Amino acid sequence: MSVSDDKFSDGGDSEIQTKSVSGRSTGWSELTHECLISILSRLTLEHRWRGPMLVCKSWLSACKDPSLHSKFDLDTHFDSSSESSRWWTPEFEKKIDSMLRSVVDWSDGYITEIRVRHCSDRSLNFVAERCPNLQVLSIKSCPNATDASMVQISFKCTKLRELDISYCNEISHESLEMIGRNCPNFKVLKRNLMNWLDPSQHVGIVPNDYLNACPQDGDLEAAAISHFMPHLEHLELRFSKLSAKGLHQFVKGV
Repeated sequence: MSVSDDKFSDGGDSEIQTKSVSGRSTGWSELTHECLISILSRLTLEHRWRGPMLVCKSWLSACKDPSLHSKFDLDTHFDSSSESSRWWTPEFEKKIDSMLRSVVDWSDGYITEIRVRHCSDRSLNFVAERCPNLQVLSIKSCPNATDASMVQISFKCTKLRELDISYCNEISHESLEMIGRNCPNFKVLKRNLMNWLDPSQHVGIVPNDYLNACPQDGDLEAAAISHFMPHLEHLELRFSKLSAKGLHQFVKGV
């Protein structure tokens, strides 16, 4: 059964009808929960949030089914849009935090992959508490994600195998050490920084104080990676402030 977007925008199920096997016109509200879940699983996350969740209580309940929330990926949305200064505001961060907390709550502990941006410790601490099966965590461009939440992630999400903390200035080598110590299956780390050699691409979008606060502890991060992540298979460290001494220690360690 194919369902077009405009059929989800009517705001109620009284005018949304389909044909039963007998040919009798019936309302969509008569669909079984299992059938509705099957239909919703064919929609993108964005389409579910903008359409079916607003139709009626039964559809809202179906949209919250844990089977639809094993993954939460907003990267495709961010990648398809030009970066906006609005993304760096407290108001936008609160919206992302709220969305992430909702999806984590609905997943009932079964979520395995989270890819978001501009979230904070408020939602990441909730992730740590409620996502024991988490394997992939990508939180690029999160100015208020800190070591405090990452330490909790390392203790409670021990199945983690991939982490992207690019452009997160408040996450340090201490988090890398704890992830390496507590996540035995850890394989992929992405820890890219903003282009501090030529920051023109970020000017006017990223707040100046954040743009100028590039982490300075590249050598300490290299030491943590080499000492505590022995099974690493993929590593990204673009624009890291890594000295020759730190690079030598890093290469020697791995």
